[in-house]
Amino acid sequence: MWLSLTFWVRLIKPWLELRRPYVVEGLRPERGDAHTLTVAPLGHPGIRFQPGQFAWVTVGDSPFSDREHPFSFSGSAEHAPGRLEFTIKALGDFTRRIREVQPGQRVYVDGPFGALSADRHVHAYGFVFIAGGIGITPMMSHLRTLADRGDRRPLVLVYGGQDYDGLTFREEIDLLAARLRLKVVYVLANPPVGWTGETGLLSQELLGRHMPRDGQYEYLICGPPMMMDAVERSLRRLGIPIGDYHSERFDLA
Repeated sequence: MWLSLTFWVRLIKPWLELRRPYVVEGLRPERGDAHTLTVAPLGHPGIRFQPGQFAWVTVGDSPFSDREHPFSFSGSAEHAPGRLEFTIKALGDFTRRIREVQPGQRVYVDGPFGALSADRHVHAYGFVFIAGGIGITPMMSHLRTLADRGDRRPLVLVYGGQDYDGLTFREEIDLLAARLRLKVVYVLANPPVGWTGETGLLSQELLGRHMPRDGQYEYLICGPPMMMDAVERSLRRLGIPIGDYHSERFDLA
């Protein structure tokens, strides 16, 4: 069994990826020391994904190099399979080099993976997205996808960051609020002078102030592990059933 698994991971899967390359279409800077990498399939139809899912991405190496990294899709699922977007924050050695990627460079994508998707809960009355830092990427994929679909279910986004200027996608989130039934709650650790919004951590008290009171909502959570642990504890204490909240956990560096 282990031999078969190793053969698949080390040989068959990389060979399949090598036959289905992607090409870099562009790289644009985002707030919060992040960049959005846009890729398109080269010589094949590409893949479809659900908002909130992720893929293993190899940039600058052969898929046989074993140097792939997990990144959430940040673009609309309605734009796939022709175009994929990944928004990557400079957190480690690889992610700090993402700004060096050039248009035309080949990229290999293995996915989609993950179950952190509103599409897994089609009967939900609405959704609460809780994001910390670059954990906003799967939530942004949801917002873009739901807006493209004309979805009118009620949504809440609670988005925690260090400061206002560093909130990735801030301007687009504010525009999407006009296209969706979306309540946006920014939570800043270091607020600017005159800030009247929420500050500090995503505490139980703070979450309790903004949780919806009507209908059955699903809660999707992504961010640093300690933040997700704390948010899950808070939701449990607020009486949210354990089956109604869902987290995505992987190494973003």
